[in-house]
Amino acid sequence: MNKIKIPHTYVLLFMVIVIAVIMTYIVPAGEFQRVEDPETGRIVVVVDSFEYVEQTPVTPFGLFESIPQGMVQAGLIIFFVLMIGGSFGIIQSTGTIDAGIGTVVKSMAGKEKLIIPIIMFVFSLAGSMLGVAEEVLPFYPIVIALALALGFDSITGTAMILLGAGAGFAGAFANPFTIGIAQGISGLPLFSGFTFRLIAYVLILGVSIIYVYRHASKVQKDPTSSPTYEEDLKRQHKLDLNDLKEMTARHKAVFTVLIIGIAFLALGVGLWGFYINELTALFLIIGITAGLVGGHKPNQIAEEFIKGAQSLVYGALIIGLATTIMVVMENGNILDTTIYTLANLVEGLPTVLSGVGMFFVQTLINIFVPSGSGQAAVSMPIMAPMADVVGITRQTAVLAFQFGDGFTNVISPTSGYFMAALAIAGISWEKWAKWMLPLFLIWTVIGIFLVSIAVLIDYGPF
Repeated sequence: MNKIKIPHTYVLLFMVIVIAVIMTYIVPAGEFQRVEDPETGRIVVVVDSFEYVEQTPVTPFGLFESIPQGMVQAGLIIFFVLMIGGSFGIIQSTGTIDAGIGTVVKSMAGKEKLIIPIIMFVFSLAGSMLGVAEEVLPFYPIVIALALALGFDSITGTAMILLGAGAGFAGAFANPFTIGIAQGISGLPLFSGFTFRLIAYVLILGVSIIYVYRHASKVQKDPTSSPTYEEDLKRQHKLDLNDLKEMTARHKAVFTVLIIGIAFLALGVGLWGFYINELTALFLIIGITAGLVGGHKPNQIAEEFIKGAQSLVYGALIIGLATTIMVVMENGNILDTTIYTLANLVEGLPTVLSGVGMFFVQTLINIFVPSGSGQAAVSMPIMAPMADVVGITRQTAVLAFQFGDGFTNVISPTSGYFMAALAIAGISWEKWAKWMLPLFLIWTVIGIFLVSIAVLIDYGPF
């Protein structure tokens, strides 16, 4: 019996785009009125303003038009990924990353697995307090190379960042881009309900660390048990543990440039509001400076930049294809209809089921609107007053949004930064999804439990 083969990621995303186009002929078109919030300047949905409008189905030609539109919408992130690839290509070519990892490997001899909770905890704080997503893409090549050198696999390396930041994002206790916006729209005090969300953060991160740790232990004992065993054997860049490089003075100089650059990144994101443009510029500066300090001539810097950027073209284009799905739904005027229909499903249910229902609705919405701040702006003006109607607190509605937005980010093929991370790691979506599914189900159970508790205790202040 032949094994069923899952389509290539590009084919899979194109199939989803085609389904979205077909739905523009079936789902009634509709839209909410939107206004600018005078206090924040954000565009928000006007409650009870939904109305059906004239059908605007996307034509077959429009399907292909929507692809470049998606690429344009995601253009900043696409070029950010390419610039990261180019900059790290320069840094990689100096040999500094290899030498640095070699130093870590020697210092971690006999206690390699301790690196897993340490790295996951650090990235979880970034996810929880800064809402990082695309910002951590530059770290994947380093951590994956480290994981392979320590005897793990590329899934372990990817998971340390993706699930570390993802668990922090899903269990965020102080994320201004999701919790802050959702609470602001709901009229709640900023970051209120902190203690309950901190408990959620500890639970979600804790089970994630255990899950990755157990996988790493299994792979360390039997490398062939890894879903990416064959891919990892073929990696062009893999450290030879029998020939670990020493840190030279030039390596230390390049490493210093990298550390200073990362420090500026942290300060920029946390204090100065850096986003894609600023971060792209910063990594270009880091890459070029590292190349010069590392002894490269200008022509060599340019060549290594091109090689590094080429390695991430696959992932960069995936981001545009994922964005195209939302573009099709917007062009066909079915995105608001979908959100309106899903939101109405929770009305009339018992209070606990209403809370859990909101969680599942937000999970479905996140597949179509993978941006956390975007989902908050679209869904919370509907969900907050609906919480009043069904008898649960608005804080519970924000919690349901938080989990619904966060959990699917690390498994949904429509999540652009997630697919870019897999592309950088060289892991197919189907292999990751199969490996991730048990943890995703555990997260979902935790989400149902915590939302139910929130309903029962009238999680507030209101």
